[in-house]
Amino acid sequence: MIAAMYRNPLWRRMPDLLIPALLLACGSPPADSPAHDGRAEGPLAGQIHDLARNALREHPAAGISIGVQQGGEVVFAGGFGYADLENEIPATADTVYRIGSVTKQFTAAAAMLLVEEGKLDLSADLREYLPDYDTQGFEVPVERLLNHTSGIKGYTEMPEFWERSRLDLGHEAMLELFSEPPFEFEPGDRYQYNNSGYYLLGVLIERLSGMSYTEFLEARLFEPLGLERTHYLRNGPLVPGRAEGYEVGEDGGFVNDEPLSMELPYAAGSLGASVLDLLAWQRALAAGRAVSSAGYERMTARGSLVNGDPVHYGYGLSLGEEHGLARVSHGGGINGFRAQLAYYPEAELGIAVLINAGSGRPGVLANRIARAALGMEQPAVNEVEVPEPDLRRCAGTYDPGRSPVTVRFEDGSLFGFGARLVPVGGGVFHPDDDPFTRIVCESGPDDSAPALTLTSGGVTTRYPRVSD
Repeated sequence: MIAAMYRNPLWRRMPDLLIPALLLACGSPPADSPAHDGRAEGPLAGQIHDLARNALREHPAAGISIGVQQGGEVVFAGGFGYADLENEIPATADTVYRIGSVTKQFTAAAAMLLVEEGKLDLSADLREYLPDYDTQGFEVPVERLLNHTSGIKGYTEMPEFWERSRLDLGHEAMLELFSEPPFEFEPGDRYQYNNSGYYLLGVLIERLSGMSYTEFLEARLFEPLGLERTHYLRNGPLVPGRAEGYEVGEDGGFVNDEPLSMELPYAAGSLGASVLDLLAWQRALAAGRAVSSAGYERMTARGSLVNGDPVHYGYGLSLGEEHGLARVSHGGGINGFRAQLAYYPEAELGIAVLINAGSGRPGVLANRIARAALGMEQPAVNEVEVPEPDLRRCAGTYDPGRSPVTVRFEDGSLFGFGARLVPVGGGVFHPDDDPFTRIVCESGPDDSAPALTLTSGGVTTRYPRVSD
């Protein structure tokens, strides 16, 4: 459930009350707060405070909660801004946010528990467990659902889904929706991020366990690991500490997020959690307490395509590099919320950032926090002036074999990948305020741009031009 929005200059008009109201969990925490909610002293805390304040200014959000752990110990946990604007309820380390696709690692862990019990074989064809599902003549190993290489049509890319996104559709209606369109490609031919695969994994978990997806996660993961602020976050039940979700309206102010039936993201994106619970989850996964150590090793191993090319995605986890270190991470986006959970095994560094506004950039903020924790300088995006013809040649539609991206020239700038593209010279661009993502506009004959290459998290993807 990932969405991107173009930056609106009106977003800079964030109400001034939000900045003075930033709450850092330092000094004396509320009596009912966990002790480590007050671990916010020292140079790192000051840097995180500044980074969060800048993030709220650059990409306005109602609230941000941040958790950082090093060596298995929580070293920072706090909130900034508001969990609920209308009632002026502060965001804290215990605030529960929707986490979107960060849900997928919980689903993957649930599947691994069934593997470890001998109930699920990841090399087996999906039809062995869901015989009524139409695979259109293809064999779909279950593993290809986990690492997004199944080729099944993604339901969030279907207009028909969004037309019904407020309805509580059951499994039968959902499976019918995305099983009818042709496969995007033969299973294993390429990687393409896909929510349908994780929906199917949820159904499979229910069939094999005899429990609902929610019951299984609560009984096998949430309760044993003490994740008291992690829930299947349906709209109806009351959840203590739940944040409200927001978007930025046309006038630059906040509006409530669009309604969405939480039955539909399901095993692909319906969970909610606090930053403290996400850090606890991260510790449990890495220590072999959520699944076995061997299971976690499988979750964090790169798979491969049929042609032998590696897949930079494990089971519910993105695998890459950042700041010169290996990183295991995942982002999440769902109506009114953005999330990022990152782990650097070599540094034993974990970072959770949760934001209750679609305009938030948790990935950029998490990267900046990582550099602060690692003692690294913060990179800057130094824009240079580029002649208009050099910008216009990069405008067009590009397709890496999935989800075409259109780059447009407008008002003297290029826009694409959900942001204004800032030129830094030599045909290189960065998404606005994101020095960690690099986009290169290739040079071709007749001043054309035959392709763009995007590098993020140590993974480079080439986007060939398909039209002007």
